[in-house]
Amino acid sequence: MQNELIKNIDLALSSLEMNLIKEVNKRKRVISHLPHSQKLSAINLVKYLTLRNVDLKGLQNNLHEMGLSSLASSEGHIHRQLQAIRERLGKNYKEQELDPCDVLWSTETMKNKTRSLFGEKETEDQPYIMVTFDASFVNDYPFIKNLLMNGMNVARINCAHDDESVWESLIQLIKKACAKTGKSCRIYMDLAGPKIRTNIINKGQKKGRVKVKEGDVIWLSESNEGFAKKDIVISPNETGILSKLKKGDRVFIDDGVIKGIAEFIKGDKVGIRLMRISSEKKQIKAEKGINFPDTELDVSPLTEFDKACIPFICENADIVGYSFVRNPSDIVFLDSIIKQTGKKHPLYVFKIETPQAVKNLPDILFEGMKHEIFGIMIARGDLAVEIGFERMGEIQEEILWICEAAHVPVIWATQVLENLNKSGLATRSEITDAGHAAQAECIMINKGPHTIKVLSTLKNILKRTAEHKVKKRFTFRPLNIARNFIQGKNNFE
Repeated sequence: MQNELIKNIDLALSSLEMNLIKEVNKRKRVISHLPHSQKLSAINLVKYLTLRNVDLKGLQNNLHEMGLSSLASSEGHIHRQLQAIRERLGKNYKEQELDPCDVLWSTETMKNKTRSLFGEKETEDQPYIMVTFDASFVNDYPFIKNLLMNGMNVARINCAHDDESVWESLIQLIKKACAKTGKSCRIYMDLAGPKIRTNIINKGQKKGRVKVKEGDVIWLSESNEGFAKKDIVISPNETGILSKLKKGDRVFIDDGVIKGIAEFIKGDKVGIRLMRISSEKKQIKAEKGINFPDTELDVSPLTEFDKACIPFICENADIVGYSFVRNPSDIVFLDSIIKQTGKKHPLYVFKIETPQAVKNLPDILFEGMKHEIFGIMIARGDLAVEIGFERMGEIQEEILWICEAAHVPVIWATQVLENLNKSGLATRSEITDAGHAAQAECIMINKGPHTIKVLSTLKNILKRTAEHKVKKRFTFRPLNIARNFIQGKNNFE
């Protein structure tokens, strides 16, 4: 019976291996145009996505029963791991048949790419730590120096706030602190990107807020013409959005606090039925974010303000964060804008914060691979609102796996130890979340009155996590991201 099981396992592995090679051959021409340093990573990514296009739970259970590798935690060297199992079962490979992307090459490649993106650091086995800066730091050089001494490796400046004079002052203080302490710190600057916000243009306009309750209908419109005085009318600050909405599309306001459904489409006016209001003060305020997770919006990821910021970023930043990337053409667009400046090219980090970006992640990675070094940020704030909080745990795992297969460093961002940062006291759940963040290559924390305490706590958590980091066996159910890619629903062919 055991011999029969071994035979069935090897037949399944043989079929999988042939499929991996077939899918890579279909994409040989495109892979050949990538930089040499990215070719093996691109091949491994195709192979991993091919594997994740099918349900392998049964095979994994059989492998586990036989005391063999179940392929879990092998994202970065998936074909070579499969070959290693077949070798244990008696398969003899010729040297040239063995995949060169083995565990040692994969591990070293990820380390080198991470170091190239984020710089040098003292603790090799722990993630980098990114700290968000703002104007309040300008007059506090000792605090910036203290951040460096307590583990900050990357300083984040959000271009949505302050101006070039503030950014310049912050950068000079960071460089001064680095020179004084001998510590390394990369400068990361986030492009603001398009942020769709509420503009109250009818009832409640003067106060900048309007009371609502569940079951109410509010209207989205670019003007208040044709409405009664009692009607609640919100105008998004971006034009051309409302024509894209369809009946049944979800609409979220104020980081998901308010949920609505598009119920009435009347020309350029959309009636939204409010389904849930998750706050004590049931009101809509001006300048709150609006998310349209079900709607394919034709909004440029680069605003005119972003374009104006790019020359300064190119001159002063090591890394540029690209907000609301949805597909490869968005990356091509940023490339063209930076090329027009004639200035040096900062390293890219693409922020994954929309359902479209999740779906198109493989294509975004392949477009990114035209550059030798780049990273991905899991921007959990907007992403959680867009895909739903209940799916966030699942999606962030998938992003981590796929980026590991591509040997692309990941930044884990938004609400890391947020309660500790604000109040000085951590919740149990955010301590667990911080430990989970250790899977990423870099962890971003926001500004707050207890940032030094957050750094100290985070370093302690990461040190303990590093001692037993890989301890869970995952099963390979099919991933929608992989299925879309293999079935040709993505662009990379």
